[in-house]
Amino acid sequence: MAYLERIERFCANFTDFPLRGARRDELRPRLRTIGFERRITIAFHVGADAVTIDRVLYGGRDVEAMFDDD
Repeated sequence: MAYLERIERFCANFTDFPLRGARRDELRPRLRTIGFERRITIAFHVGADAVTIDRVLYGGRDVEAMFDDD
C-alpha cells in the first residue's frame, strides 16, 4: 500500500508541474512519459484543465507497444 501511495502522491504533483517528463508525440499527440523510482513508467497527457494518466507501466514494458492500437 505504501508504494501505491507514493505513486499517487507523485502523480498528484502533476498539478503543480504538468510538463515534466519526455514528450512522446510520435506515439500520441501531447503524450509524455516519466519514470518513477526506476520501476514504473507513467504515460500521461496535459489538457487545458487537467492532466490525464493514460498508463502506468511496470518493469520496462514497451511503451510503444502499449500505444500501437490507440
